[in-house]
Amino acid sequence: MANPNPTTQPKTEVYSVWALPPESVRPRLKSLMSGLRADYDGPEFEPHITVVGAIRLTPESALEMIRSATSGLRPYKAKVASVSRGTFFYQCVYLLIEPTKEVVEASAHCCGHFGYQSSTSYMPHLSLLYQDLTDEEKDKAVKKAEELDKEIGGLEFEISEFALYKTDTEDKSLKSWEKIEVCHLDGK
Repeated sequence: MANPNPTTQPKTEVYSVWALPPESVRPRLKSLMSGLRADYDGPEFEPHITVVGAIRLTPESALEMIRSATSGLRPYKAKVASVSRGTFFYQCVYLLIEPTKEVVEASAHCCGHFGYQSSTSYMPHLSLLYQDLTDEEKDKAVKKAEELDKEIGGLEFEISEFALYKTDTEDKSLKSWEKIEVCHLDGK
């Protein structure tokens, strides 16, 4: 006989935490991203450095965790090391961010609040293109990015905002992705 009072599981969604580049840098990054999409297609998304990757949570827990994680966190510098390529859709072509102490500690701090195991091999990056490409196509896309912005390597900027996004990784169109909350890092 079926349980007459089945307990319902709370609804969960997939969330990610992103470090947002400052407004002054976003047009440059968006231009570079748009230039790559012109040749390689792919969905449009906001420039960001992934701090906590896709994690399934209730909406209430996600909001509580981002607020807790950013409370007391100070702004920090991020610097582009190079244009690089990855091995899967969400890391097709990206800007490798120098893994400075501040960058790595901010990610580890935030991951800890989300109960997410921060990897010792954390590779901070700012994706430029989400797409399924061959290795040869990725190499060409890296060269294209370097041609589109010859001085992108060495670009330095301050991270002073983290954003909580709903990011269903099954949706490669990204149409379901949604910004939920932006938290300012003020060290208080």
